[in-house]
Amino acid sequence: MEARGIHHVGLAVADLDEAVSTYERLFGGRLEHRVRVDDQGVEAASVRVGSGRVELLAPLGDDTPVGKFLAKRGPGMHHVAYEVEDVRVFLRELAGHGVELIDAEPRRGMFGLEVAFVHPDSVHGVLTEVVSSG
Repeated sequence: MEARGIHHVGLAVADLDEAVSTYERLFGGRLEHRVRVDDQGVEAASVRVGSGRVELLAPLGDDTPVGKFLAKRGPGMHHVAYEVEDVRVFLRELAGHGVELIDAEPRRGMFGLEVAFVHPDSVHGVLTEVVSSG
């Protein structure tokens, strides 16, 4: 069981346009994708910075998961996503190690990725996502 590497770092932001502009202006970022996902209550932008990637997440309302995160913790790091070969297989291996999963089965995530989340209590307080391109 091994991740291929960090796919992206997810950041909660209050204003998506402002955040995209900041990453473009300060770090030479390049907007890859932008999408509104009503069922998750978020608008997201994927920004390439060199060979890395940040996923900027803005809530569609205060009562959404990212809206609640911002109200409780303010803007900043929301999660770290690791790229894996097969999310389903990786989840089984994590569960076999006693890891607490938020998603027992993968689901279709933003930007066409297959995703699942691991509970922060199992990863030293960090919300963790595993992703694969399918």
